[in-house]
Amino acid sequence: MAGTARHDYEMRQKAKQQLRTCKDPCELLRLQCLSRGSSGIKGLGRVFRIMDDDANRKLDFAEFKKGLRDYGLSLEPGEVQTMFGHFDKDGSGAIDFDEFLLNLRPPMSKARKEVIMQAFNKLDKTGDNVITIADLKGVYNCKHHPKYKSGEWTEDQVFGEFLKSFDENLDGTVTHDEFFNYYAGVSASIDTDVYFCLMMRNAWKL
Repeated sequence: MAGTARHDYEMRQKAKQQLRTCKDPCELLRLQCLSRGSSGIKGLGRVFRIMDDDANRKLDFAEFKKGLRDYGLSLEPGEVQTMFGHFDKDGSGAIDFDEFLLNLRPPMSKARKEVIMQAFNKLDKTGDNVITIADLKGVYNCKHHPKYKSGEWTEDQVFGEFLKSFDENLDGTVTHDEFFNYYAGVSASIDTDVYFCLMMRNAWKL
């Protein structure tokens, strides 16, 4: 998987450091996610998906407040209100779920977005905009996985575990957005475009 434990550790430390002086509620939320590592944004996405009871992909203020609390974020009521107002662009009293996660991603250069897209397209063999176990066969080699080598897991179990790294819904498929959310976290831990793109190309043999 692209993104090393060292990068993850460095990013968590950097985010924790920035949290001490951060005053902007929205940046505060982003830093809280990044302080949990490259899968932090994915984790928040999962909390909100569980909360979206009516599956309308929108969050009202009560859901938003509860989601932040469930994620372990302690904020002043005024900060939560400011944050909600920032994401509720049209003032409708509800946040569009996908737009919210999009705004939460750390900014990425065009070069980084393109290389993430190339990796997604390579994995999405069927071209249906989701990555499944069937897509991974022949693209991701599980033969070197220790649990496969020991006979503990089948090929499909290795693939399933691999997909979980990206899969926010835990539905066995990975969407374009889920893939981007994961790599937005990884991207935040790497300073230069050149290094990020090199790492992605090596990881996915692009």
